[in-house]
Amino acid sequence: MPGLLQTEDCSRAVFSARLLELTSEELELRIQHRRARQKFTTPYEAVIHEAALRIRVSDRATSKAQLARLLELSEEDHVTVRVIPFDLDGFSGASSTMTYVGGPVPKLDTVVRDALHGSAFIDSEAQLNTYRTSFLKVESASLDPEQSRDFIRSLSKEF
Repeated sequence: MPGLLQTEDCSRAVFSARLLELTSEELELRIQHRRARQKFTTPYEAVIHEAALRIRVSDRATSKAQLARLLELSEEDHVTVRVIPFDLDGFSGASSTMTYVGGPVPKLDTVVRDALHGSAFIDSEAQLNTYRTSFLKVESASLDPEQSRDFIRSLSKEF
């Protein structure tokens, strides 16, 4: 689940599971930082695989609240949420989380890849072209925004 779209409870569960060495103070600081970053007003597009929607990082209530938050955000003018369902034929897509930060000057674009050891920032033109192509492929394979909302609503009923 993209960090910019996570509920506080979902963020807490993710950080607790991935960073076992965090003290409670460090955990709270990370959650506060994530919440502050969520106040974005520029266009944001997320393509989320069904697996990320189904994985319960905490409990059913947290998962259901996370799906409700996704639906709420997907209705905002500057946020687009698209889903790639399991039953999509022929999709081998991306293998892990990627955040592509682009703007009016493509040479300043950056890709952020998260890993257990931290984040890697990629900004070389050749690598950016690979990630741009990958994102366009993933985006074209996904459901459109309205179909994605319907999918999330349906999945939410399972929780």
